[in-house]
Amino acid sequence: MTRTNGRGQTLTTGLTWFSVGLGIAQLVAPGRMTKLIGTRNTDDARSLVRLIGVRETVAGIGLLSGTKPDAWLGGRIGGDLIDLALLVGAMRQRGTNRSRLLAATGAVLGITALDIFGAVQAARAAAQPHNPTSSGRKTPTTKTIVVNRDPEDVYQFWSNFENFPKFMNNLESVTTTGNGRSHWKALGPAGKRFEWDAEIVENRPHELIRWRSLPGADVDNDGSVRFERAPGGRGTLVRVNLRYDLPGGIFGTALATLTGSEPGQEVSEDLRRFKQVMETGEVVRSDASIHPTMHNARPPEQPIPLRDSFHIDVPARRQTHTWQEARERLESADPMSGQSGETRAPARSDAADRGAALTPGGAR
Repeated sequence: MTRTNGRGQTLTTGLTWFSVGLGIAQLVAPGRMTKLIGTRNTDDARSLVRLIGVRETVAGIGLLSGTKPDAWLGGRIGGDLIDLALLVGAMRQRGTNRSRLLAATGAVLGITALDIFGAVQAARAAAQPHNPTSSGRKTPTTKTIVVNRDPEDVYQFWSNFENFPKFMNNLESVTTTGNGRSHWKALGPAGKRFEWDAEIVENRPHELIRWRSLPGADVDNDGSVRFERAPGGRGTLVRVNLRYDLPGGIFGTALATLTGSEPGQEVSEDLRRFKQVMETGEVVRSDASIHPTMHNARPPEQPIPLRDSFHIDVPARRQTHTWQEARERLESADPMSGQSGETRAPARSDAADRGAALTPGGAR
């Protein structure tokens, strides 16, 4: 991911939203746009405005992604030159408003100048050395969890980054490339894949690991994890500090939050699964946890049918009984029975005897 700073970043952000807004307006109301710039309101003119709207919208989305803004701004410059040629051609046509066409041409020239300036600033920023502490736009998050294992064991597992996909759901793979560096592949919103290289900048065995992403990362990030012995011999306190900058700025962060793939949200769940892996050797999943988004746990949609037999599990063996056999066993164990193994007849109450005497044929 290429970064721009200061005035260049502000200009790029402004051009981004201008491109998105203009593109939407051209798609939704092409007729009004033709009147605004002074061209004739014909079917061909409206179709051409819609095509330009598609171009502007795509350029805006590309700039929102935060990936190579200098390239997207270069594309906008090419589009600006096409727009200028179309406006000059429209001035030669009859039935157009020349004053509005001149005003539109001046506006496009101004936008072209801003696009050129923004592209130059973005290209310069891309050529600058990466400094992970120079940006104040990274989003910080801190999470902790207690793992019932010794700090040495927890550190040993964590220090092998290739273990991370075992408890990080959106992480596809981590490949160690040597010299404290590694290559990461992860899935973001809408299944988009992000990749970056990272390096370890500090490593204190059984205490601390600190890392940062390298230039060109799709997701600029840096952070640390500390391993502290928990009080009372309760294992290890794992404290994760993470700073990240998602592509697309506020828009990208909002989209990631809605889809449940925002890093700050994921850290808590990742640590919970990390605890399970360290303590039990696997991630425990319920009906609610197998879904990619929030989902209530619930029993199976189809009830389990009763069968003619049921199983009784005992530590040493497994026995199977029919319902009739189970009933006989319960009756034989009834302390009110006269003899073991015999079925006791139900007692007949006096009220039942009197009722029987009153029924036809019931007098004795």
